[in-house]
Amino acid sequence: MKVVGIDPGTAACGYGIVHESGGRLRAIDHGWWQTAAGERPELRLKTIYEGVAGLIELHAPDAVALEESFVGADARTALSVGQARGAVLVAAARAGVECAEYAPSRVKHAVCGYGRAEKAQVQRMVKAILGMSEEPKPTHAADALAVAICHALAPPLLKMVSA
Repeated sequence: MKVVGIDPGTAACGYGIVHESGGRLRAIDHGWWQTAAGERPELRLKTIYEGVAGLIELHAPDAVALEESFVGADARTALSVGQARGAVLVAAARAGVECAEYAPSRVKHAVCGYGRAEKAQVQRMVKAILGMSEEPKPTHAADALAVAICHALAPPLLKMVSA
């Protein structure tokens, strides 16, 4: 199974691709898209959409997994993240690829064994799980790899519920 994981955001949107075969995971690619705060919103979302569409075309994943929105104190940030998620969902739908969503605590629990793990912990565990030579950077890419790992290792019934 090949999974594209996404840590959505308009200023910084992380991506990570993992391949699972026989219970073994390996990283295929990871990175992030960054957009300028002064750029028009529709152009920022277009960058994310085109980036995800390009990854799907290049890697032909079995699924796209996203981190669910965390609604904190700032409604503007939540709206912005929601828009980025929408761009990702549309890119996946257009390519006919199923999407699954996981709460941040679920992702952290799957990767670190603790749902309130710090970002540095997630980076270290992603490195260990994927056998990488160094921690994935930036943290947005590490978070995206963690989401992909979460989906790739999720029990079959959980995958059905998350989709």
